[in-house]
Amino acid sequence: MSGRYARQAVLPEVGVAGQARLAAASVLVVGAGGLGCPVLQYLAGAGVGRLAIVDHDVVDETNLHRQPLYGMADIGKPKVKVARRTLQRFNPGVSVDARAERLTPQNAAHLVAAADLVVDAADSFAVTYILSDACQAEAKPLVSASVIGMTGYAGAFCGGGPSYRAVFPEVSVDGGTCATVGVLGTAVAVLGGLQAHLALHLLLGLEPTVLGRVVTFDAHRLAFGGFGFAGSPEPEAFVPFIASDAVTTDDLVVDLRSLEEAPVSPFAGARRLDVEAVTSLATPFPSQRVVLCCRSGQRSLMAADRLRERGIANLALVALG
Repeated sequence: MSGRYARQAVLPEVGVAGQARLAAASVLVVGAGGLGCPVLQYLAGAGVGRLAIVDHDVVDETNLHRQPLYGMADIGKPKVKVARRTLQRFNPGVSVDARAERLTPQNAAHLVAAADLVVDAADSFAVTYILSDACQAEAKPLVSASVIGMTGYAGAFCGGGPSYRAVFPEVSVDGGTCATVGVLGTAVAVLGGLQAHLALHLLLGLEPTVLGRVVTFDAHRLAFGGFGFAGSPEPEAFVPFIASDAVTTDDLVVDLRSLEEAPVSPFAGARRLDVEAVTSLATPFPSQRVVLCCRSGQRSLMAADRLRERGIANLALVALG
């Protein structure tokens, strides 16, 4: 066998039939940063026929130590457009749809419906839960990963297996980001490469399935771990993320960001409370829907858990970005 895919098609796990499956597949990749770069490189390299990339960000110099699809000349340009150009130069046989937009509850459903598999490479609490909800509704597999500092994980959810919400109904209190805590480029590359492998494993239909499994990686100790979660029950109820324009004048809006962080809220009349103070809403019990807003969705999720413990169930979340 000769040609571009000879060294993988010769594998008994792939073969001619498996290579044809990859060529016919459509994968949605949300996030074209540290995780998304290796995911996109290896999926394009493997011959996945159609890639849709969703990312609203532009290339920044601080990205370059861990995002090899970009160079100095790309600073200030939309990541998705640079990524499409690079990938098509790398493998012109792959179709790449570049969408310079933010993943939201509004566009998630139709983006997920158009794909055979979804890769969550955004490293965002809000995006992960939005994609999990959409993938669970459409029975599409979701490969999600997160990395910060020198540790992270990758796992396969939905598509017949438990959703992300079934495994992680609550978020960590740690609010660190790559900007505040830092991140090692090679740690991101390992997790992104693992995401690509999980995606190919699912697209090829290999057994045993990777659905219902999480793999963890500690780059400091050079240790892998993980766990299985097949059979985990889905939550009976959860608080959904909604789009900003789905907020109505009848809602009680709580902006959890500080005035220093965001001097002006996009919602007129929004109350300013932090996560610790949000329980003051429980007395008196509000009759209208309570909408909790923050930048990433993490604080909103934590605040929602505290309100639900106190009997407030009519809730919605907004991640303002």
